[in-house]
Amino acid sequence: MLLTNGLVWGQLTMKKQQDGIKIVDGSSNVLFYQMSPLNKDGAYERCNYIHPLWGLNGKILTEDFPADHLHHRGIFWAWHQVWIGDKRIGDPWEIKDFDQEITEIEFVKDPDETVWLKSEVLWLSDKWKVNGIKKPYIQENVAIHIHKSNLKYRRIDFEISLLALEENLRIGGSDDEKGYGGFSVRMILPDDVQFSGKNGSIKPQETAVESQGFVNISGSLGKGNSKAGIVMLDNKENPGYPQNLILREKNSMQNIAWPGAEPVALSTTEPLVLKYSLIVYSGKMNAKKIAKLIDE
Repeated sequence: MLLTNGLVWGQLTMKKQQDGIKIVDGSSNVLFYQMSPLNKDGAYERCNYIHPLWGLNGKILTEDFPADHLHHRGIFWAWHQVWIGDKRIGDPWEIKDFDQEITEIEFVKDPDETVWLKSEVLWLSDKWKVNGIKKPYIQENVAIHIHKSNLKYRRIDFEISLLALEENLRIGGSDDEKGYGGFSVRMILPDDVQFSGKNGSIKPQETAVESQGFVNISGSLGKGNSKAGIVMLDNKENPGYPQNLILREKNSMQNIAWPGAEPVALSTTEPLVLKYSLIVYSGKMNAKKIAKLIDE
């Protein structure tokens, strides 16, 4: 563990707390990374996700253990299907037969004063044991790149690397027409929430909608119901780019859904790498500005 309480570089500060790591920009909270396993009445135990995510004016934007879907957890990445050969060994999305163990944490400063929070995580299941002991079947490496905010927005980049520790391992989304699973944001949704892409408004549907490379989720998300939003960015290097979207106007998460219902194989030698970004902003942000940020 390469951590020290109150480690400070420039504006961005890492504060190690009992259950995880809080990132602060000056006096403003940015995000909290959950390290220690957290559960509700002994169920839905989870770690390795972000909650809270704070907006630029200090309002919490995410939810954890929401009553309608207790398995949803802030900013998370999870899939419904995990197969080894013809044996289905767990459902990480719904946290069934699924555990994670964080084995390494590192906090790194770049010369530009942005910071990285990096972790190594093992996936385990009660349905995959050797001599009665759960055996790790995926090694996950996550790198979260946190940028300093300006007056209007902050960018947070995610790189998720998945390496199979067993042969013939596959992961996939929900085994239905929705196919949801992957990078997700369980955010607080105001009554006036709107979704848009580079070609204008996006209307959520029951099943996935085609992506235009990003989705801008906006509404009265700031303090005092002021306007604010979160942009979810897909990366052009991702498989299947642009990946489909599962969008919901209330009581659910927002999901960049990949690979869908049909599982994909993971290699034991070359990790699958998935890249996404969030832009957290106050006020309004149009498609032209988002496109410029993508180019940068």
